[in-house]
Amino acid sequence: MATILISMLSYGALFYLNDWLTSSLAFGLGVNWIYLPAGLRLFLTLVFALPGAIGIAVASFLISWFGGFPHDLITCLGVGLISGFAPYMARIFVVANVQLAGDLSDLNLPKLILCILIYAALSSSLHQWWYQVRGLNDAGTLNHFFVMFIGDVFGTILFIAVIKYGLDLLKKTRVMAL
Repeated sequence: MATILISMLSYGALFYLNDWLTSSLAFGLGVNWIYLPAGLRLFLTLVFALPGAIGIAVASFLISWFGGFPHDLITCLGVGLISGFAPYMARIFVVANVQLAGDLSDLNLPKLILCILIYAALSSSLHQWWYQVRGLNDAGTLNHFFVMFIGDVFGTILFIAVIKYGLDLLKKTRVMAL
């Protein structure tokens, strides 16, 4: 339950931070040229697996319900489920097909890049398919798919870079303190 709550709160917080930082880069409904929460989605589902997906799904549903999406329960449920379970399905696919250990002990840069690309393609295609099915204006086109894919890839790489820089800085600070 704690991992679900951590996933839900961290995803919601990063979503609103990303919205504030990159609002000028929005391409359409639910589509941004840089989407930092994509990196957190991948991270949470790689580390927490199903509880991470559930937390993301709940947060994404609430963000959709109270945000810019039509106030339609089915549409917002679909957005939430896709947001949470697309990275989880990518995790399952990668663990099964790329010889990635379930505990991620053998995660290296090539496997991480493959995870990012598979996740971004799956998430973007499912989101845009859902937007098309639900008849949302300014959504569900091939252009929206490509921008969402690029935004998810860039956002994930940027998210990972910030985390790595922060860890390196923390490590350097600890060494200097000794």
